[in-house]
Amino acid sequence: MTVRRVGTVVRTAGGLAIARGDAGADPPRIGASVVDESLSTVGRVVDVFGPVDRPYVAVTPGNGVGLADLVGGKLYGR
Repeated sequence: MTVRRVGTVVRTAGGLAIARGDAGADPPRIGASVVDESLSTVGRVVDVFGPVDRPYVAVTPGNGVGLADLVGGKLYGR
């Protein structure tokens, strides 16, 4: 299974982790599974929004995942 970088979590809002996508990278599809740097599943993509060249990605966390722990971390999509 291929893992591609989603972006870096810049903040939380409304129970979601908001990641800023990398410039020039294709955004993940809605519903894609998201993992952290240790390849532990942290949630799923629920929205992609903002500028086309560097969108934001909203991730709903999985059970037991602390949102505050994700801020500043890199996320990857499967």
